[in-house]
Amino acid sequence: MKTTRKCRALLSVSMNLLALFFSITAFITTYWCVGTQRVPKPKCTKLRTHNCIDYGVNETDPKVVVYSWETGDDRFLFRQFHTGIWFSCAENIHDEGEKCRSFIDLAPASERGVLWLSVVSEMLYIVLLIVGFSLMCLELVHSSTSNMIDGLKLNAFAAIFTVLSGLLGMVAHMMYTQVFQVTVTLGPADWRPYNWDYGWSFCMAWASFTCCMGASVTTLNSYTKTVIEFRHKRKTFVQSIRKEQAREALGYYRDHSLRSISQTVEVYTQTPYSSGIRTHVPAASLDPSDVSETLGEDQC
Repeated sequence: MKTTRKCRALLSVSMNLLALFFSITAFITTYWCVGTQRVPKPKCTKLRTHNCIDYGVNETDPKVVVYSWETGDDRFLFRQFHTGIWFSCAENIHDEGEKCRSFIDLAPASERGVLWLSVVSEMLYIVLLIVGFSLMCLELVHSSTSNMIDGLKLNAFAAIFTVLSGLLGMVAHMMYTQVFQVTVTLGPADWRPYNWDYGWSFCMAWASFTCCMGASVTTLNSYTKTVIEFRHKRKTFVQSIRKEQAREALGYYRDHSLRSISQTVEVYTQTPYSSGIRTHVPAASLDPSDVSETLGEDQC
């Protein structure tokens, strides 16, 4: 029982640790959503001769009409971008590297409250995961000792905290996804994605939720199995004690009855017919010769 319980506790701790690692990674990274943005090409300069619009050598002369023969998507650049809870970063078309902006500033004003609620929920999700992980570690320590009651209490509290954290994490992920979809439609025109998809941070967030719920189910299963095993062993122990007590009581009464019968053998003698009274004489006070003489007289 101890070995099985310890294995279940180790499994719960491992899954909770994975959920905590995935959730923290997804919270601080900026790859929840990735895609491309379509931005107008900049003017060509002496330093920039590619991915730009060439207006000719007379572009500085205001009397010269400038034409651009690029039409459609040829007039635009498609730069890569990635967005997280805190920041949205995209390629810098004027220089090397990336340019990042706060995603909270990009979100529409009507959705910023939901976004902040999502951020707070993510933080509480991580905090509850840490609390559940700590309780599971304590329960793992108690599983190696004989204090089963304290271990069961810790197991129950760890399961409750883990279930709450999982539900909170699911709500937080869904709220952030909703805010991002609204921002794609109503966000700033220079930021709106041309096409996008979910990134690896999003996958890690839901993997964290999956591991969290797996840890909670494993912890609840461990608690239920331990309680059932404990009750079954206690019931078996009580039944064995009752059977042993009944067996001992039966043996005691049997021996006591035999001893009482052997020690209280009574011999009844009959007094002369004239008196009409039978005398009760203990067997220990009789002499065998007197008994035989009395029996002979009676027969005559």
